[in-house]
Parts: sequence; structure tokens; C-alpha cells
Amino acid sequence: MRKNLMLAISIAAIALALTACSDPQDTATAEQSYGASPNLPAPQHSWIPTVNIATATSWPSGAKPKAANGMQVNAFASGLDHPRTVYVLPNGDVLVAESNAPPKPGDSKGIKGFIYKQVQKWAGAGVPSANRITLLRDADGDGVAETRSTFLSALNGLRSPFGMVLVGDEFYVANADSIIKFPYQTGTTKINAAGTKVADLPGGPINHHWTKDLTASPDGSKLYVTVGSNSNVGENTMEEEVYRASVLEVDRATGKWRVFASGLRNPNGPSFNPQTGELWVVVNERDELGDDLVPDYMTSVKDGGFYGWPYSYFGQHVDARVQPQRPDLVAKAIVPDYALGAHTASLGLVFNTGNLFPPEMANGAFIGQHGSWNRKPRSGYKVIFVPFKDGKPSGKPQDVLTGFLNDEGEAQGRPVGVRIDKQGALLVADDVGNTIWRVTPAATSAAVR
Repeated sequence: MRKNLMLAISIAAIALALTACSDPQDTATAEQSYGASPNLPAPQHSWIPTVNIATATSWPSGAKPKAANGMQVNAFASGLDHPRTVYVLPNGDVLVAESNAPPKPGDSKGIKGFIYKQVQKWAGAGVPSANRITLLRDADGDGVAETRSTFLSALNGLRSPFGMVLVGDEFYVANADSIIKFPYQTGTTKINAAGTKVADLPGGPINHHWTKDLTASPDGSKLYVTVGSNSNVGENTMEEEVYRASVLEVDRATGKWRVFASGLRNPNGPSFNPQTGELWVVVNERDELGDDLVPDYMTSVKDGGFYGWPYSYFGQHVDARVQPQRPDLVAKAIVPDYALGAHTASLGLVFNTGNLFPPEMANGAFIGQHGSWNRKPRSGYKVIFVPFKDGKPSGKPQDVLTGFLNDEGEAQGRPVGVRIDKQGALLVADDVGNTIWRVTPAATSAAVR
């Protein structure tokens, strides 16, 4: 038995090495289905998943992503340690969560687990988390942060921090297993207080999707936190998925929480639509059904809504791998609003509430796509914009930043969190390039006062 297992692991390792070899075709733009009614091919099943990760390198000196026509990009800050999300304070200071996954001793078991661990290493993940939130300040308004300071650290109680939000004079952080809060005063560059726990969140020991993103309701009374699944499609048993694959609503006053929406495999980027007041998220869908299944998506999330995972995808498309089946849940699965392409790993979402970009981009959504690890050709590895009209997506996605893959198919950078700064420019966290990029219209100088 042990010999067979070791042989299987060796085969998996060889497959991993072969599929990770550079292929110029892999860097081509993947033609995928986007929108409200994507083309969904028949599922394909494989014993060993496709592995086609772009090996993480770094940006050569002076290099940067390619901005779309009519836009320009510059490094707002560089030399960071795995920046994942950004948050803009009312005074214009920019906070960056420098973070990585916590230890997950219960995750990644078996042959597929071995493959996933290798993928993480090649992707540049797996290094200890900095457990830090850094404050960046652009005092002279030239579009480049000239000062930085440690705003919060592990000494304050940070543990793989990801989501951040300020409500009044209270600053909230979503750790991998809890929400904590701190007192905040305008202009402060460092908080010395220890964090006060607001609520525990579903965490280890598996904690397969560890990122917990965070926002607050417009009136500030509620917090909304995203919690990813503990598996691909429930293979760790559904007992391990209690309160996961969901958006939780947390009462700020009491810390009590409830499931607001469920069936969302790995939601991130919670943002309120400025036109409708609805809460939206981007969702990383399931793997191992082929290169073009299942599309990641962005969607409004309804109170009490169920979005299919793990029993179905994009509405009532049943996933036959999941046993036992739940036709009762499949029947009520809500169809997502807008497909974002399969395996793009869309992690960042922000609505364009500024007035810096052209009027036709008002209220549309910028999305950071971290990039696929299991698709040929590769997909994602870029930042896109989806136009909105009357509160709904209204057209094809537009590339905003590309060029994160070099000519050898290596990842010079990978975009994650996105945010609009005080001047209306787009900030992008690049966790492989260790940089925060700033995007503005090309006709606009970097300094916008």
C-alpha cells in the first residue's frame, strides 16, 4: 500500500514538473465566457488536476505592468512583504495588509494535497506571514508614498490579516480566525493598543481558504466578513463546512453574527454598490472540472441567498462529484450576476466611486485577478474593469493592467486587492511584485489635488 502511495506521489510530482514548464501559448490571453449568460461546456474529470502555475519571480528594475490605452501606472510603494489588500483612510493615508496563510496542519492531505503544496511553493506562497499592516503616506500628492510606518503588527494581535475597515473611530481587522478592533485617531501613524476581539471566525486546523475580507454597512451598524470553504467540493465532509463558503453579518455592538448568504465557495472583495446599496462579492469557484469550468464570478448577495456550492454551479448545474446530492438546495440556487472567466482567481473588487476616470466608468467595478494555477492557457493575472448601468454589469470586461506574466510565462507580479484612493486613482496590491501600483488616466498627472 505504501509503495503504491509513493508511486502515485512520484507520478503526481512528475506531472507537476511537466505541466509547469514554460509554454509560450500559456501566456496568451485566454478566450473565455464572461457576463450574465456564460457558455458552460460539459465537465471534464481527471484523477490528477491540471497544474500550470506561473512561477513567481519579481519585476526587473524599472519594469511595471502595462496600462490600458488612455491610462498610466506608477509604483505608489514598493519593497513590501506580500501585500494582499489595501485600504484608504479618510485623510488619504493608505494601509496595506502584508500577509500570508497561517499554518494549516489539517489541509492538503493525500496526493492532491501534495500537488497543492508544490503549487503554493512555485507561486511564491508558503512563506511566513509578515502579520503587519503598513501605513503609506503621500504628503506632497505626487502619487508616490514617501513615508511608511508599521501601523499594526503581530504584537497588536494580527494573525494573517486580510480585510480592513474603519467605522467612526474604530478600526477593524479580519484575521484568519477572528475580527479584532482598535481605537483610531485621524493622522496617527502607529497604533500601540492590543486588539480587542469582536468575534471569532471559522478557522483552523484545515482553514483551506484562509482569507477573511471585511467591509461595513453604509450606516456602520453591521460588519460583513467573507469566509471561504474548507475544500474544493466538500471532500473533507460537510461537517467541516459549517458557517463556511459564506458571507457573515456581524453586529458591531454585540459581536454576534449570522450567515447572511451561503453557497459561495471562496468569496472576497465585499463592496457596496453605490447605485443600489447592495452588497457585492467576487467568488473563486471550484476546480477539477476542466479548463473552462467553473467560471469565477461577481454577484450581489441577497440576505438568506444560497449560490449553489458545493452541490451546483452557476444556478442549477449539478456537480455529480458531491455525495449525497441535495436537490432541494440546487432548486433554490441563485444564478450569479456576472461570470469572470474560469480559474482567474478574482480576489479584489471595488466600485469606482471617484470622478477621476472618464464618466463612462462611473460606478463600474475594478477587479483584481490573481491568476490561475490549473488552466491551459493561463487566465487572470491582470486587473479588469466591468462597466455598470442601473446598478448591474452592462458590458464586456476591459483590461486595465496586464503584463504580469513575462515572455517566459513567469509571474512578475500577481494582483490581489484593489481600492480607490482619495483622489480617485486606482490602487492595486501586487503580492508577488511586492508593490502597490497606482493607475490614473494618462492625461492626468500623478498628482491630483
